[in-house]
Amino acid sequence: MSENTTDTSTLCLFDVDGTLTAARQERGSRNKKTSGEKGEAPGPEWEWLGGSDPVRSKSSWEKMDGGPVLGLETSWMDNHTVGIGTFIEFRNGMLNVSPIGRSCTLEERREFYELDQKEKIREKFVSVLKEEFKGKGLSFSIGGQISFDVFPDGWDKRYCLDIVEKDNYSTIHFFGDKTKPGGNDYEIFSDPRTVGHEVSCPEDTLRLCEELFFS
Repeated sequence: MSENTTDTSTLCLFDVDGTLTAARQERGSRNKKTSGEKGEAPGPEWEWLGGSDPVRSKSSWEKMDGGPVLGLETSWMDNHTVGIGTFIEFRNGMLNVSPIGRSCTLEERREFYELDQKEKIREKFVSVLKEEFKGKGLSFSIGGQISFDVFPDGWDKRYCLDIVEKDNYSTIHFFGDKTKPGGNDYEIFSDPRTVGHEVSCPEDTLRLCEELFFS
């Protein structure tokens, strides 16, 4: 693409952790340049959808059929957490659950991720919750290095596609690293409305963007 040409018919959506930046760290200057020129997708807290929307508030969880989700999670985590800190975090539109706790250090994060790759801690946790809350309208997806998300069915990353539909983009690219079934990028990556790109790290994202849009 020519440096002097602006393509307004193409939209690029990016996952953040593991795609634009290493988990919970800032983007490098080269990635800022690329994502800024092509359009950066929302982060995991969904602030971009309107954080004041009461439909996606804490109260909506408490009113769901079957009561709060926290009961089983808390009792299960009493025996299965491996750290100390914030294990359950309310976000806009979801609960974020971390067996090690979100207050862990970067080194503890890396150690937990390596352990999780071997022992499948999050995968086992999600399996228990899926069985317990079967038919309750909840979805579970693993993302990042230390946590997984719990949210109502349909409130995954595809939600943004309905919002941008009115803009009539001819092509929508999505870049993410958790694109396998069970990962929190899977639904939007495999959606027929997007051209999905699986990446392994921010450097991989930069390389692919330069090949697609700047060569």
